[in-house]
Amino acid sequence: MDPVAALGEYQREALAAIEAADSPESIEAVRIEFLGKKKGRLRELQAVLGQVSPEERPVIGKQFNSVRNAVQTALESRQKQLSRPKQAADALDVTLPGSPPQLGTRHPVTQTLEEFRDIMGRFGFLVVDGPELEDDQHNFASLNIPEEHPARDPLENFYLATAAIAGRGLDEPPVLLRSQTSTVQIRVMEHTPPPVRIVSLGRVYRPDTIDATHHCMFHQMEGLMVGPDVTMAQLKTVLQLFARAYLGEDVAIRFRPSFFPFTEPSVEVDMKWGDIWLEIGGAGMVDPNVFRAVGYNPDEVSGFAFGLGIERFCMRRHNIPDIRWLYENDIRFLQQF
Repeated sequence: MDPVAALGEYQREALAAIEAADSPESIEAVRIEFLGKKKGRLRELQAVLGQVSPEERPVIGKQFNSVRNAVQTALESRQKQLSRPKQAADALDVTLPGSPPQLGTRHPVTQTLEEFRDIMGRFGFLVVDGPELEDDQHNFASLNIPEEHPARDPLENFYLATAAIAGRGLDEPPVLLRSQTSTVQIRVMEHTPPPVRIVSLGRVYRPDTIDATHHCMFHQMEGLMVGPDVTMAQLKTVLQLFARAYLGEDVAIRFRPSFFPFTEPSVEVDMKWGDIWLEIGGAGMVDPNVFRAVGYNPDEVSGFAFGLGIERFCMRRHNIPDIRWLYENDIRFLQQF
């Protein structure tokens, strides 16, 4: 028998048998037949090749190894294919929508904003929005802040010195980035008759010195409730219930007398964080002058307003000691949320 022809025939038949195997049992039978160590055809072929002349042995031996390796590789590949569990015909519904990959997480401040909207919505407050670029009338005048008040100081605000903004000319009053979300309550009351119960959440801007609890850009939630018999007791109740809803029943809240031009009486609201009290916002009963500025009769309605610092609630909730961490864009920090 020609050794070269015998090797070729062996390889063809072995590969055909491997391809035809359709179960783990049948592929095992093929292995025994073609690669078995005792009675396999490869062993028989090896005995035949041992009879070739010494001159032909290197060439035939090399071809023998090549054929054996090819058959062995094909056999192992087919064994892996047949050992995989078969998928039931009805186990996969290709008509169902896929699961989109999760590319990131929501920023902790964004999560806080969404939860605030949900809580206040359950309290019966309508969520509204307003522009971040404001005029003097809405940011100061209608909020009973006189022209000589230090809150109007250019060093305390981000005034825009652009020649013309949104059609405003050089002789128009200045515009600025809003310093508080209280501007939204003015815009709502200008176009909405009482009763009113709204909250507005968004960015505000103040040139504060940046430290662990202050930033030049932060978020506030403004709340306003106006009606015939709104009281200070209702204001305190809403704020206490809100703090408990977001921070838990064990949160401690206190109110300190204060002064704001747009509320009278006014209070500052603090929450307990460890051994310290941290201011979280201001509140009070809407000043009659604010009602007059928007066309309400202060003899017929009363109301309360509050402004809360959203970052401070977020920091307290997640035990974040420094507000700057929220805006450093450190992926290691943000991935925790």
